[in-house]
Amino acid sequence: MRLLVDVMCGGIVSYLRMCNHDTVYAADRGLEVDNDLLAVARDESRTLVTRDVELANRADDAILLKARVVEGQLRELAVAGVDLALADEPAFCGRCNGPLEEVDSTVSTPEYAPDPATVTIWRCRDCGQYFWRGSHWDRVAETLSRV
Repeated sequence: MRLLVDVMCGGIVSYLRMCNHDTVYAADRGLEVDNDLLAVARDESRTLVTRDVELANRADDAILLKARVVEGQLRELAVAGVDLALADEPAFCGRCNGPLEEVDSTVSTPEYAPDPATVTIWRCRDCGQYFWRGSHWDRVAETLSRV
């Protein structure tokens, strides 16, 4: 899915990206005014995810969330039909939503990343961040299993 997440729901952004949803976070683009959010959602064919009733009613396609906590918001997204299965091959950067590419096992990585010869690692083409299935992945998987 192509989503635009309002600033009120920022805690769910990385979950959605890890489930391979093309997810723009309003704060990353400096979108604060409702009309700007609506324009981006329309122009980029994105479903708006928000807790703002008025804004949701004005959008062409929106998912209105009532919960304030991440797990509750994820439950509401699941009920709305959003697939919340972790991707086998992640496609979107958890930090910036840029495209990910698998790192060749012979390439050297930063000290903070594991050896790509032993673990599959992806790198964001836009921001350069490295990702792998580590403890964060496990925590997200655990949260999603409760949803």
